[in-house]
Amino acid sequence: MSQIELNTGPSFDGEVVEGPFYEAAKKVYPRHVSGFFRQVKWAVLVVALSIYYLLPFVRWNRGPEQPSQAVLVDLAHRRFYFFWIEIWPQEVYYFTGLLIIAALMLFLMNALAGRIWCGYMCPQTVWTDLFLTVERWIEGDRRERMLRDAAPHRFDWWRLKIGKHSVWLIIAWWTGGAWVLYFADAPQLVVSLLTFQAPFVAYGAIGVLTLTTYVFAGFMREQVCLYMCPWPRIQASLIDEHALNVSYQYDRGEPRMSLKKAKFAQADGQKAGDCIDCTYCVEVCPTGVDIRKGPSLGCIQCGLCIDACDSVMDKINRPTRLIAYNTDVNIKRHSQGLPPVYRLIRPRTVLYSAVIAVVGSVMLYALTSRSNTALAAIHDRNPLFVRTSDGSIRNGYELRIANKAPRTRRFRLELTGLGGKIEVVGADGADGNAPSLEVGPDQTREVRVLVTTSTAPGAAATPVTFRIVGSDDNVAAETKDFFRSGSQ
Repeated sequence: MSQIELNTGPSFDGEVVEGPFYEAAKKVYPRHVSGFFRQVKWAVLVVALSIYYLLPFVRWNRGPEQPSQAVLVDLAHRRFYFFWIEIWPQEVYYFTGLLIIAALMLFLMNALAGRIWCGYMCPQTVWTDLFLTVERWIEGDRRERMLRDAAPHRFDWWRLKIGKHSVWLIIAWWTGGAWVLYFADAPQLVVSLLTFQAPFVAYGAIGVLTLTTYVFAGFMREQVCLYMCPWPRIQASLIDEHALNVSYQYDRGEPRMSLKKAKFAQADGQKAGDCIDCTYCVEVCPTGVDIRKGPSLGCIQCGLCIDACDSVMDKINRPTRLIAYNTDVNIKRHSQGLPPVYRLIRPRTVLYSAVIAVVGSVMLYALTSRSNTALAAIHDRNPLFVRTSDGSIRNGYELRIANKAPRTRRFRLELTGLGGKIEVVGADGADGNAPSLEVGPDQTREVRVLVTTSTAPGAAATPVTFRIVGSDDNVAAETKDFFRSGSQ
């Protein structure tokens, strides 16, 4: 990234300044580190990627002529399957509820431990971590990579680069391939892709996702977090002084100096901080942040600097957690010699948890109590009613019956609220006032219904209820409308 030159002009103190608007971006070479938080990141990476790559191949028996893939977005039949759950297009409110819960969970995590989502579970973090692991495995650790990039590019440099980018492209390609497997039967689609018989849209989606994964995780990395992602800017308005954040204990670490200088300073009665300015915490940071300078937009709260600092403190026999998850309140209290206090339960965390529980409970109740049959009625608009030659009044309706069950079902149509004759136009097996309708598995049937009464109702609009009754004589679904016999 090139520098943008700043026009020469007077500064606030009257001096003339000349320089760039901002420091040119430098390539970040993260260093390997071991420790507790690194192990947590490994565990999250393995679990998250295993679920993403393998879930399309998990089978789930839903019966004959039903898809056997556990998680499937069936665009052709407009269904979403998740193990035993089947979502129809008109049930999009479930996805709305999930989005609300996801947003509130993000707010709750932020209130408890800052950008913990960014540091451990964000897809950009997970895939970047995987790409960095491949880079370190092929090219070596931070020092080797920096020296090799600074030296003239010989055969060995090209060999390692080509090998690394080849593995990156394979990972990116499989990432895009795994995504499209959620939209069709995975084993069959894999065969179709390998034999070049899959639809063009599948290859196109894989190409786009391969490119974006390769670019974002391989090249842009921390720039996605710094410049593209809006969450670092949003979370600043949601955090408070009681949230845990990766923090440097400046009152203990400053003034920083080497071990040798610290001994001389202590011998002269001067204060020497525990920080020996080894910069290990900066070298392991995936975004190149120096946590000792205070809160930063680039800090994703991954905790790797904690592992790095603890390993150094262990070697020099000084207390660990010079860098740790801490709150602004406790940092100030520590500088005053006061014990730490933690308030994980406070109004905002209680509010987020309560709303999550309420939305989740409503969704769970709606999911467990929903019917696999739906009925909707649309009254004719013009004319609203027809008076026949014998003086009877007739209303026309369009009924839509949805059978969400994986088998053909037969329903009996009934009308309540009005004494009259109900007729289904073109229906098979009409039986007086109780016409019989057959609806195929996973299908919606639309029928035209005529309701006729010889006695005019007293009101211009009389409430009526259409019901469909199953073979077990239980009401499968019902819907309300009006019988019109006059203008209002």
